[in-house]
Amino acid sequence: MTLTEMSLTYQTNAAAIHGRIAELRNQEKTLTDPDDLFHLRRRISELLPLWREARELAALTAHYYDRSYHRHEGYTL
Repeated sequence: MTLTEMSLTYQTNAAAIHGRIAELRNQEKTLTDPDDLFHLRRRISELLPLWREARELAALTAHYYDRSYHRHEGYTL
């Protein structure tokens, strides 16, 4: 698998995670039980870092060999 192929996989995963977050946010509008709202918001907060990381890794793998690309500090040694 090349880095370009990995980038597409990360982009696909990021889109899927974002779609799930959007579904949960729509669900959040209809809930009235505080306990259910707490669990739903917790699930959303757990998904947000996964979405951010997938987007960052998609960009990193897509531009890994571009000399002008400024890499994210979290993924450099």
